[in-house]
Amino acid sequence: MNIKKICCIGAGYVGGPTMAVIAQKCPHIQVTVVDLNEKRIAAWNDENVDNIPIYEPGLGEIVASARGRNLFFSTEVDKAIDEADMIFISVNTPTKTYGVGKGMAADLKYIELCARQIARVAKNDKIVVEKSTLPVRTASAIKEILDHTGNGVQFQILSNPEFLAEGTAVVDLLSPDRVLIGGDTTAEGQKAIQQLVDIYANWVPEERILTTNVWSSELSKLTANAFLAQRVSSINALSELCEKTGADVNEVARAIGMDSRIGAKFLKSSVGFGGSCFQKDILNLVYIAKSYGLNEVADYWEQVIIMNDHQKRRFGKNIIQTLYNTVSGKKIAFLGWAFKKDTNDTRESAAIYVADDLLSERAEIAVYDPKVSEDQIFSDLDYLETRSEAMNRAGLTVDNDPYAVCNGAHAIAILTEWDEFNTYDWQRIYDNMLKPAFVFDGRNLLDKEKLTRIGFIYQGIGS
Repeated sequence: MNIKKICCIGAGYVGGPTMAVIAQKCPHIQVTVVDLNEKRIAAWNDENVDNIPIYEPGLGEIVASARGRNLFFSTEVDKAIDEADMIFISVNTPTKTYGVGKGMAADLKYIELCARQIARVAKNDKIVVEKSTLPVRTASAIKEILDHTGNGVQFQILSNPEFLAEGTAVVDLLSPDRVLIGGDTTAEGQKAIQQLVDIYANWVPEERILTTNVWSSELSKLTANAFLAQRVSSINALSELCEKTGADVNEVARAIGMDSRIGAKFLKSSVGFGGSCFQKDILNLVYIAKSYGLNEVADYWEQVIIMNDHQKRRFGKNIIQTLYNTVSGKKIAFLGWAFKKDTNDTRESAAIYVADDLLSERAEIAVYDPKVSEDQIFSDLDYLETRSEAMNRAGLTVDNDPYAVCNGAHAIAILTEWDEFNTYDWQRIYDNMLKPAFVFDGRNLLDKEKLTRIGFIYQGIGS
């Protein structure tokens, strides 16, 4: 089978960018991204690529180069499945909020729905590729559903986890550290693996394309994110110790990061990590370990999450304590809501939890983020169900002017490391704040000495 048509189910943060790059690099393959969300598909098809639903530097240009040629976005899911030789499953796998495994296990209902839809529609042999982050042995569940359709179609299941960092997803796709493909050890499985290898080989050097069995591939994704998150929580644990002892976490990170056995990446202390992957994948790993009775292993990895939650909570507590043990009626300006710069993704963003804590203390919060919409900000807060939607809207406002957000504020909290924050006229901001004017830099982004000279009381993380 020569792969002529690819279908990707799911037009989100993984499916959209990945398929756009495959389409650009493989003009001989027709790539169709399908989703039931009509509003999202309409955004992907917007003539102005600045309006596509995923913000990633460079993504608009890639979409523009391939869309309408061999890249298509559609809500006709059945049609795309029927015509495709290879189907990528790239739907959401959130942490379960109910039943067995609540709060830890991945919710696979969307994956199962995809498998059942493929089984119902498929009339000829297909290669099905897991692109979503999934717990180990999910492939066997997918294959079981597909193999019991009774229509004689042969399916091969591959695991092809993504290792994208939001904000650099396009660079990560164009020049990946590695592409991991797992499949069956049978002759048919190895042939299917090779067909996916051939697609990536259009732009990725073959020495960077790793092939494994499907179980190793699935576990490698969870483990990679767990190791990265562990580094963040480790340096954040030391940041609190640095604050107590007079050490500087940035100097500590620089010193240990120069050790070639450790390296400098993911040693930047902050208000805490967020995003769709780290917490979800670690909790998934914890659940898997517990399900095998490996309680010590589970406890070890769960501590990474506990440390991260602590870092978020103590940031809010520090604001309250510094502002004379009360923020009731005080305006706190939030600069940033996305979980990191260069993305409009807010999933598990530290800003959500810091805002929630301060609202519970009756602070008045004003938010500015260059890429996150007002609707998304309120949706994030409402999801926590800490208070009514009306109370959230009474306590928090959103503005598209950072100077207006800071005007009349008692304090500013930096929650996302957007580069533009360093370009602001901080003297102007200071002049229009209540005094004393505080800056709580949750990303260690700003120039402490400069702000202190202006008159700010500046507090960073870990110093």
